[in-house]
Amino acid sequence: MDTMKSAPDWTHLRAFLATADSGSLSAAARRLGLTQPTLSRQVAALEEQLGVMLFERVGRRLDLTDAGRELLPHARDMGQAAQRVALSASGQRSEISGQVRITASDITAVTFLPKVVATLRKAAPQLMIDVVASNDIQDLMRREADIAIRHQRPQQPDLVARLVLDAVGHFYASKTYLDQRGRPTTRAELAKHDWVSFGDVDRMVSYMVAMDIPVTPESFRASSENGMVAWELARAGLGICPMDVYHGARAPDMEAIMPDDLHVTFPIWLVTHREIHTSPRIRLVYDLLAEAIVAR
Repeated sequence: MDTMKSAPDWTHLRAFLATADSGSLSAAARRLGLTQPTLSRQVAALEEQLGVMLFERVGRRLDLTDAGRELLPHARDMGQAAQRVALSASGQRSEISGQVRITASDITAVTFLPKVVATLRKAAPQLMIDVVASNDIQDLMRREADIAIRHQRPQQPDLVARLVLDAVGHFYASKTYLDQRGRPTTRAELAKHDWVSFGDVDRMVSYMVAMDIPVTPESFRASSENGMVAWELARAGLGICPMDVYHGARAPDMEAIMPDDLHVTFPIWLVTHREIHTSPRIRLVYDLLAEAIVAR
């Protein structure tokens, strides 16, 4: 068999992906900037080539068949690969140049962004990347940064926010601290330990109490507005603090407490100005950042 002839046309696969995501031919056609008859012909051509039905109509919706569901993850992989090729190609163009300022929390700026910036520089050699370690969304509003990585969605109408990932964390303490104070096995035991606060103590107390961990403000023996400082205080044996698993796994001296029973979740939002739609360099960095956050 001629493998070139048997390989699905990417145009047809893209039509299949858009239809699967949208649930209707009309919505998929609008998304791709095609007419509905054109899109329908592309999906039909893919079905004919593969010899299977990919969709079945349920009311006004198109639902995937078993064959469609089996094909979907492979088509997504091809779509992501195509996007990476397009991003890489656009990054190498001479017009993708200039400065892009990325703001993130101090922990993210120190432990995550350096490798991402190295990848960005390979994708777009003419870019200049400036990293701003800050937790203040006003960096964007004051135009002191172009893109922000944040854990809460901004409300300002001039900003575009994308929920990239719901990250998972645990409560951590140094192994030395736990050797001395014991390893808690219940929430009540956990509340009797010393704690390290990230920022506002009252906010952390409210968060912990909502998780049925009855701490009080007096439980927090150390605190810092700076996340890196708070984490280092915990590593020095001053108490327990939350941390996402990405960073926690990179500290062999730290131990997750009751990891099977207790975890924290927090969103990771990628935020920028609405000019993302007109600035190639902002678009490139924004998309590569989103890909790196998911891949981590």
